[in-house]
Amino acid sequence: MMNKKTSIIIMGLLLVAFLGIAGCVGEATTPDTPSPSGPREVTITDGFDRTVTVAVPATEVLASGSGAVRYMVYMQGQDTLVGVDDREKSFMNPEGRPYALVHLNQMKDLPLFGQNRGRDDPEKVIAINPQVIFKTGATGQGSATNVGDVSALQEKTGIPVIGYPYGSLRTADEKDEMYTYLRTIGLVIGKEDRAEEVIDYIEATMADLERRTHDIPENEQKRVYIGGVSMSGAHGIISTEPAYPPFLWVHANNVASGIGTAHVDVAKEAIVDWDAEYLFIDLGTLGMENDGALGQVKTDPALKGLSAVKSGKVYGLLPYNSYNTNYEVVLANAYYVGTVLYPDRFADVDPVKKADELFTFFVGEPVFEEYNAGYRGLGFTQIPV
Repeated sequence: MMNKKTSIIIMGLLLVAFLGIAGCVGEATTPDTPSPSGPREVTITDGFDRTVTVAVPATEVLASGSGAVRYMVYMQGQDTLVGVDDREKSFMNPEGRPYALVHLNQMKDLPLFGQNRGRDDPEKVIAINPQVIFKTGATGQGSATNVGDVSALQEKTGIPVIGYPYGSLRTADEKDEMYTYLRTIGLVIGKEDRAEEVIDYIEATMADLERRTHDIPENEQKRVYIGGVSMSGAHGIISTEPAYPPFLWVHANNVASGIGTAHVDVAKEAIVDWDAEYLFIDLGTLGMENDGALGQVKTDPALKGLSAVKSGKVYGLLPYNSYNTNYEVVLANAYYVGTVLYPDRFADVDPVKKADELFTFFVGEPVFEEYNAGYRGLGFTQIPV
């Protein structure tokens, strides 16, 4: 049997050993050493097949290029932004970015890291020292971000740069680009649930439009044309989109369809020959001299002879291209088009309330009236011509 002195010594040794073990556990969970639920490194294959390793969740982010900040707002990640380009530091007139109406006052005082359309200043980026940079640009345009831009910025700064095409809802491939980009942002900033929420909301909204209109026979689909579509600025009546999403989603017969999927200028003579039953005007055209497409419709003899003009079926839609695409506006326009063309199928929809629902979900506040005010309140109205 151990005597009392031996027992005390053994107990002392056990206590020292226990404290030593406890000290090791404490070192393993210090902030400098990631715990299973803390920061971790992930390797991502970006939209240009580059592999990028970044610590997640990132809390200090730059978003470079047209539309990059918009996606951060959609993902409720605006608080992670630690700098902006010069386009995101001031309001435009009119302001064509709903997210700016809500969040620009928060962002405009952040440090400047470059000029718009992804023209970054590596020295300014290094001074800000974000954990990661998201870099994007308009899909299918000359200003679109490319792999060279992305790789060069990473090489010059030593900061992980994740590049992606912006994508769109026009085609399955471009939708996949968009959704993959949103999911990547979610992974990097710890907003995976929000990414799925955004994607599910878009899919449910498009499914609702499809449910309402999918069974309209082709010979009963209304013949429509959209003129004055904004693209890197204001344009006149010949500016259109053959695959204009709001028309596709409510099964309208776009008379300009069949000549591609992207923005295009058509001949005025073609518009006259097509003679659509309904004429929609993208109100971004008001930025042109003499009100652009709207002024043309009121004064050009050939256009005044259109069936839609003579019957008063001319309607204002909100522009959705402003430093890339505002998807809340695209979807809101689709509901308004639906109420005009097929009122019985959209009898339960107030397009203004629907727009504010969409604005609130995507950018955080119901700013339809403020947004529309920039276009003289003509959005979602029948325009006298």
